[in-house]
Amino acid sequence: MSTNIRPEHVSAFEALTSGDHDNFALFSCFLDGEPVSAIVAVTPPNAPGGEYLITPLFVSVTDAMSLTDHDGDAA
Repeated sequence: MSTNIRPEHVSAFEALTSGDHDNFALFSCFLDGEPVSAIVAVTPPNAPGGEYLITPLFVSVTDAMSLTDHDGDAA
């Protein structure tokens, strides 16, 4: 069986579900111009006054998206 799940997806999911990390947040953003929310990892700046690093892990589904399985059947 083929899968679109990459190792980095598994790592992000395990980090989210393990409870070992507390640097996750919901982030209001846009995907292809459509409003969405994302689950992100937040990394603090390395130096005072620096910028936080926001790493998207998963993005919410929009009305324009069509979610199907590998056979093309609607999920």
